[in-house]
Amino acid sequence: MSLYTTAAPVTITCNKRLAPYVEQEVKDLGFEIEEAFITGVRIKGTINDCIKLNLNLYCASQVLYSLQQFEAKNADDVYNHLLKISWEDIIPDPGYFSVTSNVQNPTINNNMFANVRVKDAIVDRLREKRGTRPTTGPELTGAVIHLFWKFDYAEIFIDTSGDSLARHGYRKIPGRAPMLEALASATILASRWDRNSPFINPMCGSGTLAIEAALIASNSRPGLFRTNYAFMHCQGYDEEIYFAEQDKLEQQITEVPGLRIIASDYSELAVVNAKKNAIAAGVADMIEFEVCDFASAEVPVGEKGVFFVNPEYGDRLGDVDELEETYGRIGDFMKQKCGGYYGYVFTGNLDLAKKIGLKAKRRIEFYTSTIDCRLLEYELYEGSRQIKTIVASPEAE
Repeated sequence: MSLYTTAAPVTITCNKRLAPYVEQEVKDLGFEIEEAFITGVRIKGTINDCIKLNLNLYCASQVLYSLQQFEAKNADDVYNHLLKISWEDIIPDPGYFSVTSNVQNPTINNNMFANVRVKDAIVDRLREKRGTRPTTGPELTGAVIHLFWKFDYAEIFIDTSGDSLARHGYRKIPGRAPMLEALASATILASRWDRNSPFINPMCGSGTLAIEAALIASNSRPGLFRTNYAFMHCQGYDEEIYFAEQDKLEQQITEVPGLRIIASDYSELAVVNAKKNAIAAGVADMIEFEVCDFASAEVPVGEKGVFFVNPEYGDRLGDVDELEETYGRIGDFMKQKCGGYYGYVFTGNLDLAKKIGLKAKRRIEFYTSTIDCRLLEYELYEGSRQIKTIVASPEAE
């Protein structure tokens, strides 16, 4: 029985608050959602299905194929249960594997101890069956086994992803405080952008938002930029399945005639690096780069696009006054130059957001690292209606 063709529960994880976007992506790929939770979704599928998911998802982190669920009160219970699993049918010989875990159990105060007990069970089983000891280590370059253990409930998975899918693999020069690629994709998917109208991205930094917008618009999937996944290092892997899925990625790329994605930054070095990242992502010809202050950014007139900016949040002493002025200027720019557009400001500082001086139509919750963030949406009317209906009161968020 091959795990690659045997259906089992599959958990697709993501960063907090990205689950709604992962859920929609998974549905769009033709899978039925059995359960949705705060950090992911659960479906039924084979490891061959996991190959498709790994290559296509913009917003996910890991794709986990469940081997077994069991009860475990302590680490010895985990060891004794895992010793019974036929790891010789999963880990190649010779093989390299890593162990990761998510543990909440009162008997464990260090996840590394749980990882060691998982590793010990697999190694002892393979030594008994094969007479040789497999290689193990922290690098997620071979097979990856994941333990989820909460109180007395435990589940052991094959992590078919390995390194996190949230990093899409094209960004060679991250720049200063870069936005995680999966988060950037989710914020774009949360917006009202139709993928045909202009996408204006001042303060572009390393270019992540503009690049992700180009990838989404052209249906270019993250699997195009990565050549190693953990599913490649398990028994029964058929590379022809992978190559077939990769071919589909190439075939589904679409051109968007007339699309304008305009990315700018006052830093010439940031724009140079953003261009390099765009070249690595294969979308440099879809993005117009400019070196300028955001207030001088081009906004095509008579269009119904989006203005999308990710300003600093003010997490360092001494820059609050300067940022208050910046946020105020962002509001002025949207009022004066972006009539007919939707404006989006991604920020982790709602006090600074008040300085924008416009009433947000939606406040969409996100996290970046440990910072509670919002994607603020502004409907920017043309003409006098803009002034009458959208200016916020002083106490507005």
